[in-house]
Amino acid sequence: MKRIDLNCDMGEVPEAIADGTQEALMRSVTSVNIACGGHAGDAQTMRMTIEQALRWKVAIGAHPGYADRANFGRLELKLPPKEIADSIFEQVCALDEVAKRCGAPLIHVKPHGALYNQAVSNRGLAEAIAQGVGRWRRDVVLVGLAGSAMLDIFRKAGFAVAAEAFADRRYEADGTLRSRKFEDALIRDPEEAGRQALSMVERGVVIACDGAEAAVDPQTLCIHGDTPGAPEIAATVTRFLRDAGVVCRPLSHE
Repeated sequence: MKRIDLNCDMGEVPEAIADGTQEALMRSVTSVNIACGGHAGDAQTMRMTIEQALRWKVAIGAHPGYADRANFGRLELKLPPKEIADSIFEQVCALDEVAKRCGAPLIHVKPHGALYNQAVSNRGLAEAIAQGVGRWRRDVVLVGLAGSAMLDIFRKAGFAVAAEAFADRRYEADGTLRSRKFEDALIRDPEEAGRQALSMVERGVVIACDGAEAAVDPQTLCIHGDTPGAPEIAATVTRFLRDAGVVCRPLSHE
């Protein structure tokens, strides 16, 4: 029986918290990655998102990124490893402090945006992420791109890992994500996202932009909370998977 976690980046847009978009998404996912003060988020958005997650009984993780709110953490930066590790540590600690007050355990850490994408092929950056998280705790799951070297680096640092694929993003032939500078980087059609998710979970492949099959072997699938129509995309992906007999369940570090 196939099993998969469905994760979503949240706590990034206050309006989505207030207007019900986040809670609509939580009906369909099993884990949430909460922005913790770097690219987005503050103590209030963290608390509100955690409280919503507790109501929907979804697993909670940290979503640290570059402290570059002007660019939403999606601009590649060249920072010293120590500065990156320090920032990661500060961000996960900030979320942990709020989570403890809410009585919520943190299960995983998933880097955000450019930090994540650069760490796919930058060993020093992946090590800095692991160092920053490790100063806080090691009994959490580190999430990274399926098939990438960052997962090996996280494992060597002593972490459980989860290979991630993206239901609402297009891929290049080498298994990397298509850059957001291209108009077709996002999948906005819920049915297409559902078909891609099912292919990745059942067949271990995704159809790349050039038509070739790229190998993926995910333990968790991401649906971006800020993708237009995200709640419908998440609901459709979940329906495709469950109709195929795939069990959707959250990550565990055990």
